[in-house]
Order: sequence, then structure tokens, then C-alpha cells
Amino acid sequence: MWVTEAFDTIVLIFEALGVVALCFGFLLSGVLAVRALVRREGGAVAFQVLRKSLGGSILLGLEIFVAADIIRTIFTPSLEEAAILGLIVIIRTVLSMSIQIEIDGVLPWRRGAPDKRGPGAGRRGLAQRKAAARGVSQAKNISNS
Repeated sequence: MWVTEAFDTIVLIFEALGVVALCFGFLLSGVLAVRALVRREGGAVAFQVLRKSLGGSILLGLEIFVAADIIRTIFTPSLEEAAILGLIVIIRTVLSMSIQIEIDGVLPWRRGAPDKRGPGAGRRGLAQRKAAARGVSQAKNISNS
């Protein structure tokens, strides 16, 4: 049947796009990391750039592969295929979440949430308190002059 063949081709295209996204992301991540090293930003910065950009490309590739699996399952509807798709989606979702946590350093549902220890807690809060203290001390110095 031509419809099945057409969707098999579409799935193949999606899978090829996923591979291209992964490969291009890998190359781009390497280029960005080397650029950070050439600019003498330091090895730690280059590593963070590599880690974030490579993690992002892996996430993109996983999302494309999930889309291909969903399309494949729509046109071969059997209980076995649906169960396999469900398992694949669960595994890839857990993988995506763990990669996102590794990239951001925070749980996805905690991003942007206020710190439970109160305002000004944590590393960001410490930097804000220091900046505020410098601003206050600078204001005092100006008023004393």
C-alpha cells in the first residue's frame, strides 16, 4: 500500500534528521569549545561550552527520534508496537531529563523557583547581596565626600 510506504519514508527521513542533528551538534560543540580555548577563556569555560552545546544537540536528536517512533507506531497500530513505543518514550524522557539536569545543574521543575532558605540564599543570592553591599558602600563614600 502506498500510504504505508510513504509513512515509512517519512519515518526514515525523521531518523536521518535525528542522526544529522546529533552529528552536526557534535561538530558544532567541538568548534565552540575550540573557539573558547583560542580566545583564552580557559579550559573550564571551554568544557562548559562543550557540555552545554553537546547536551543540547543530544536532546534535539532524542526528540526527533521520539517523533519518528510516534509516526511509526501510528501506522502499525498493534498492542506490542504501542507497548514498545511507551517503553522507548519513557526511557528517552528519563534520559532527556537527566541530560537537562546535567546541563543546567538544577531539576527542571526547580528552575526559576525561589530558594526555600529565603531571599538572598544560595550562590545567586550571595552575588546579589555582595553587589548590593558594594552599592551601599559606594553610596556612603559619595555622601561622605
